[in-house]
This record gives sequence, structure tokens and C-alpha cells, in this order.
Amino acid sequence: MRKSEVLAAEAVSCLNKALCHLKDIWEEIGIPEDQRLQRTNVVKNHIKGLLDMMIKEEESLKKRVISSIQTCRTEMEKLCLELQLSVFEEEVGISMLQQEKNIRTQVEVLIKEKAQRMQQLKTLLEQDQDLCDILCSMPYGISADSVPSPEQLETFRQHISAQNAEKARRYAEFMDVKKQIILYMEQLDHIPETSFEKDVVCEDEDSFCLSRDNITSLKLLLCQLEERKAENEATCEAHREKIQQLWDRLQVPQEERGAFNEHMVTSRKRNLEALQAEVQRLEELKLLNIRNFTDATRSEIAVFWEKCFLSTEQRQAFSPYFSEDFTEELLGLHEAEIQRLKLHYEDHKELFDGVNQWEESWRLFLELEKKATDPTRFANRGGNLLKEEKQRSELHKSLPKLEKKLKAQIEAWESEQGREFFVNGQKFLQYVEEQWELHRIEKEMEKQERQLKKSKQTEEDMLYGTAVRTPTKRRFLGTTTPNKSRKMGNTTSSISSATSNSTMRSVYGGTVCRSPVPRPPLSANKASAARTPGKPPHPRLQGCNKENEAQLKGTPVSARPFQDL
Repeated sequence: MRKSEVLAAEAVSCLNKALCHLKDIWEEIGIPEDQRLQRTNVVKNHIKGLLDMMIKEEESLKKRVISSIQTCRTEMEKLCLELQLSVFEEEVGISMLQQEKNIRTQVEVLIKEKAQRMQQLKTLLEQDQDLCDILCSMPYGISADSVPSPEQLETFRQHISAQNAEKARRYAEFMDVKKQIILYMEQLDHIPETSFEKDVVCEDEDSFCLSRDNITSLKLLLCQLEERKAENEATCEAHREKIQQLWDRLQVPQEERGAFNEHMVTSRKRNLEALQAEVQRLEELKLLNIRNFTDATRSEIAVFWEKCFLSTEQRQAFSPYFSEDFTEELLGLHEAEIQRLKLHYEDHKELFDGVNQWEESWRLFLELEKKATDPTRFANRGGNLLKEEKQRSELHKSLPKLEKKLKAQIEAWESEQGREFFVNGQKFLQYVEEQWELHRIEKEMEKQERQLKKSKQTEEDMLYGTAVRTPTKRRFLGTTTPNKSRKMGNTTSSISSATSNSTMRSVYGGTVCRSPVPRPPLSANKASAARTPGKPPHPRLQGCNKENEAQLKGTPVSARPFQDL
């Protein structure tokens, strides 16, 4: 039995005892029966009223509990819908009070969750608004009244992180560009004029709006300042070149130039103004020395004519070069021509350098070829002959390679420019072929001349027995070599000693007659030939003995061909 039932039984027992006690009292007093009934009815009504009041209160409590359950359930369903959560499942078989408590607890949890989400949303919205104000971007598309889901909050946080990163990137870019802008403004002596320039230079960095338009405008301003600086530097550089040119032509003293060195380095506004003033001053001096300036310009034009390999017709086409009427207009024409030639030379510098290299190599090649035909080259000591031969061999190999390279460059240039490349008024490759052909003809003529001279000398020797001796550096002819002594015996020694005087005179005196010593008999020559073994003598020894043998045979040394040397 439950305690509530025991208490109810005790309450009934107490009520019975009370009624019995009242009955005893009424009997002792002697209250009549009708009054007893009346009094008992009062007791019953009192007890019934009290119980009815208690029942009514408990019924009211029950209704409040049911109403609370209904209210909490409705609120819970609403919160679950707002928070995008599944509806709370109630327990079965529990009392209304427990049910109401469970639902109310769940509602409190949901309310707390909603409050947290809304607070997070509010914080994120504030951050987003700040970033939008700085970056001038659109707010994030989320309602401030609706409860966001955890996924929406996470996405919002990622958006805020991305915006912060973009802000940091733009801020760093802004600071970098701002530093460059301030530097360029200082170099250009430029004072901020527009409101945007003042915002960039003068205002606090944190208050600057880092919008895309502002960043674009910032970069545009930087580009404009860079262009102005480049133009300023180009203008200053042009003035410096002009000043240097005018200084050289006017022969300005070095001391006067040194006082102007500050403006020849930097390119600020004041430097530009100083350079412009100096150019104007020198131009005025130039007008007072037009003739000297014109002559100096003509000298420069002549130098570029040589560099550009212009033909005589091309040079004569510039008629002002030959004018004697020295005016400012004439000087202007010369200066325009020198600029045109400089531009022409710079445009084709690679080709002109290649042609010049070929010219230098060809000139050296001709010099070495000429030295190769000079008999006196054998008198040189110190290995010069070997060096010259090696250099000539290298030129024989390098010249065709250089010509092939130039041919490819010229063909590419002509294909690109759509016109022919001329050197000294004719095609370069044609000019090269003509030079080789002239060289071949000259070699052929030299060969024919040597052959003609040789045949003529032979005829003179046969007719007159005289010879023109070339004073070359060789062994003293009065000394008889041991080989000759062994081969020819006493006869050779006597002939050698007999001819020594005439040989000495030919060396130191030029053209002389052969000594009247009689020639050796034919038997002597045959005997000498008979002693020669089957193996021919060494070519070098044979060359050394040719001179004495020529004297023995009556043949002059100078009549030998150049190839024997």
C-alpha cells in the first residue's frame, strides 16, 4: 500500500474519531436530535467545501501542467524548426509533471543554442560589415533575423577569413605602391594635388579604402608617375648627350664641365631645369660658332659614312655637305643627317660589325700573302715566319666561315626588310666575290711575271753570262763546306776559292761579272755525279749546295724560281 493511501485511511479514521467525539459531546450536553443533524450537516458541508476547494486547486494545477506541456511542446517544435534540428522524442509512460519538465528542459537547451548561434551571427555580421566598409565589397548574403545552421556559420567564417586575407593582401599591396609613389613624387618634386593623391600620401593607412577601384587607381597613379619619371630621365639623358656634344664641339674647359657634374647624374626637376638652361646657353654659343660646328658635324658624318660603308654616290647625295654657305639651316641639315646615320648604324650594327670584321681579316690576309712572296722573310728570326704561316692558315679557314655567317645574316635581313643590303654601293657578297677574283688574278699575274722574269734571266745568262744577285742572308760563300770538300775533292776546293772573290763582290757590290776562272771540264761534273749514291741527297743539304753548284755550272742564283727558296 502506498503512503498516500495510508494517509488517506488515517484521514478517514481521524474524521470518524472526530465525528464520534462530537457525538459524545452533543449527548453529554443533551443537544436534541434535530440540532445534532443540523450540526452534523454543518460539519459535512465544511469538510466537503474544504475538499472541493482542494480538488479544485489540484484540478487547476493539472490544467496548468497540461497547458505548460502544450506550450513547451509548441515552442520546442518551433525552435527545432528554426535550428534545423529533429523534433525531441518524448518518453512514454511518465507523469505529466515529468513530461513537462523534460520538455521544458529541452526548450531551455534549444533557446540557449539559438542564443549562441545568433550571437555568433551578430559577431560575424559586424566583422563582415567592417570588411565591406574597408574593401567596399557587398555584404555576405545571410539574414540577421533567421537562425543560421552550423554549416552556414562555418561558411560565413570561411568567407570572413577570405575577406581578411584579401584585406591583408590589398593592404600590403597598398603599402608597397604607396612607398613607390612617395619615392617617385620626391624624385619628381611633385606635390599631391588631387584628393586621391592626398588620401594616398597624407591620410592614415588604416583609413584608406582598399577597394578594387582604389587599388586600380593607385596602380594607375604609380604608372603615371613612372612614365613621368621615365620621360624626365629620357629628357635629361637627351639633354646630357646634347650638352656633352656641344661641350666637345665648343671645347668647353674641364673646370667648367666639372661645376655642372651634379646635374649630369640625377634627374630631378631642378636638374632638368638646369640641363634645359645649359642646353639653351650652349645653343646660343653654337650659333656664334656655326662654321666650327658645321665642320665638326661633317667630321662625324664622314666617320659614320665609313662605318656604314656608303658609296661615293650615296655620300654625294647629301649635297649640304659640300655647301660653303654656313647658316643655322645648314647646320640643322647636318645635325638631322648625323641623327639619321646614327639610327641607320644602330639598326644594322650587327651587319656592319660583321662586314668590318671581314674587311680587317681580308686586309690582314692580303698583308700575309704579300709577305709570303717577299724573299727577305727568311732573314727574320724569332719565329715570325712560323707565326705568319699559322695566322695565314687560320685566316684561310676563318674567312669562308665568316662569309657564310654574313651571307645568312644578310639574307635574313633582306627577307625581313624587303630590300637589298649594300656595302660601298654594291652587294656585299658580290663585293666579296670580286675581291677573291681580284686576288686570284693578281696571284696569276705575279706567277706569270716570275716565269717571264725567269725565262728572261735565263736568256741573259746564256747570252752574256751575267746575273743580278739578290743580297740574301746566307752562309759566307768563301767558306767551303765539308760535304763539298768530300764530294768534289781538290778541284772543288780550288774552284770554290777561285770564285770566292767574285761572290763577295756580288754580295757587297751588286751586279758584277763572273770571274774569268775557266769552267771545270765536263768530266769533273760527270765524276761528281758518278759519286752520288742511288739515294738522293737530303733536300735541305741539296738546297744549301745549290748556290755553289750554280756557280760551278755558270747559273746565277737569282735565276732560280721563288718556290726553290
